[in-house]
Amino acid sequence: MTAGEICALAAACGFELAGVARALPAADRNRYHDWVAAGHAGEMRYLTDRRAAVRDDPRSLLPSARSIICAGKVYNTPWPYSTRFDDPGRAWISRYAWGGDYHLEMRCSLERLDALIRERTSPDMESKICVDTAPLLERSYARLAGLGWIGKNTCLINQRLGSWVFLGELLVSLVIEPDAPPAPDRCGTCTRCIDACPTGAIPAPYTLDSRRCISYLTIELRGAWPEEPRDTGTHVFGCDICQDVCPWNRRAAVTADPAFAAAHFAPPLEELAGLSETEFGTMFIGTPVSRARYSGFLRNVAIAMGNSGQAKFREALSRLAASDDSVVAEAARRGLEKLG
Repeated sequence: MTAGEICALAAACGFELAGVARALPAADRNRYHDWVAAGHAGEMRYLTDRRAAVRDDPRSLLPSARSIICAGKVYNTPWPYSTRFDDPGRAWISRYAWGGDYHLEMRCSLERLDALIRERTSPDMESKICVDTAPLLERSYARLAGLGWIGKNTCLINQRLGSWVFLGELLVSLVIEPDAPPAPDRCGTCTRCIDACPTGAIPAPYTLDSRRCISYLTIELRGAWPEEPRDTGTHVFGCDICQDVCPWNRRAAVTADPAFAAAHFAPPLEELAGLSETEFGTMFIGTPVSRARYSGFLRNVAIAMGNSGQAKFREALSRLAASDDSVVAEAARRGLEKLG
């Protein structure tokens, strides 16, 4: 099959972007190891343990791999960006987590693509589906496949669609010649993402220090909230600021896929603070928000309440400060201190 035929099949499976890269070690893999060595991965051990070396070569995941089919789905919905939303009484949840779990959505579409390719080639084709959690430098291969360039905020940016795109890969044993060159870097002299980050998580272009990133703090970090940074606004799960301010997202594509529709857009902080563990599970079942876990989520809510400057949250924070969960209680006490 040709790369063009692959892209046509990918479109039939609901992907807005698709391309092919060779299943060889990515030329920029040393950047990843330098990033890990600098400590920028924080406590995300799945990025620094034995799996770090596996990321060097996609054939570690599928020895027979010869090609990587990279595909993308737009998840942007017609709701305001966080930089255009000003309600300190409500929580901000990252845009990618508004709908269903993208891992399942992407995997389902990649399974369809895999089946279509087998029908047209050979049922003996060997393949492996990767969506986010696999040890693969997916943005590097997406760039090599022509899907976009890696911006100064480290997100993949497509000139036509913007950066609100989920990525997934299908490693196959077929030899498919790529037909698109790597996309050129079009960030130019722009530094809006760097300048807008409230915690200084982008210390240099194309470098993200996860330890200061709001997404890392509210999703990946377990346990007590660090002393610094504390300027995290009312974010309770993830952050979109560096993408919200990107000029390439001014006219970003919008999806009509109901799987990515907002089920809980900016819910009231007071409502979230009163959720029981069962209610939390019910409210966010099947969404990425569940990854924060109940304790971590309440911790984030308490920090957000303190950052809001709203005196009306004192009662809810006082209740959380009496929690048997030491992490939640400590965060609530910090929130109360912040309110004064």
